[in-house]
Amino acid sequence: MLQAHSFLWHYLWLAPHTLQIALAVFIWRRGLHSLFPVFLVYTIFEALEEFTLYGMDVLPWVRAETFWMAFWVGLIIEGLIRFVLIGELFRHLLRPWPALAKLGSKLISITGVVLVLLATLAAAYASIDNPQYSFIARAHILQQTLYIIQCGLVLFLFLFAGHFELTWNTRAFGIALGLGVLSCEHMAAWAVTASGALMDKRYLLDFLNMATYHVCVLIWFYYFLVPEKSVVASAVRVPEHNLEIWNQELERLLHQ
Repeated sequence: MLQAHSFLWHYLWLAPHTLQIALAVFIWRRGLHSLFPVFLVYTIFEALEEFTLYGMDVLPWVRAETFWMAFWVGLIIEGLIRFVLIGELFRHLLRPWPALAKLGSKLISITGVVLVLLATLAAAYASIDNPQYSFIARAHILQQTLYIIQCGLVLFLFLFAGHFELTWNTRAFGIALGLGVLSCEHMAAWAVTASGALMDKRYLLDFLNMATYHVCVLIWFYYFLVPEKSVVASAVRVPEHNLEIWNQELERLLHQ
């Protein structure tokens, strides 16, 4: 079962992305696309990308170079969308303070785009010991670099929310949780690979990556199916270093 092109391998590659198509339909039919437009784009793109890569992998006449070229292009686009998605989550986190939400979302999205481009250049010009597999090695370097950056930004979201005692939107929390789990697992798997462990059983880590993504899609599905909880405003005022003051000052500066 734990071999490439086994039943489990086919299932773990196709099932989560089939669920993503169902999730995209659910989001659209419930009118949630207006609240999470970037997440909808990410969900659809991720499913189409993986279905394309799966077809290229199983079709015997598709060359390995063509597959990895498609993987590279998909990885760059996916990275760009994910960082814009993190900006969208930040905007939801700061929804009560629209000026801060707009500025923070733009800063995170623009920073993410710049980091994706820098990561692409770093991977393209990285020194590879074995030139025969340089294209594959560079693709893995780019992938892990993007996951490290993504993990840092998601961690920032949770620390920011915890420090200012912000209340998460249920669905935004679910999206952030899934991205965080996905990033941490990929970083752990990459650490195992870099250490030389499981060198002759690398396929086990591939199964772990696919299974983790399956779990993350189920997390997103769960948080979109769970009814949104109503938040009761607290009668206790927050400290004077609260975000309301920052938001008011930022609005004042923007209207000058």
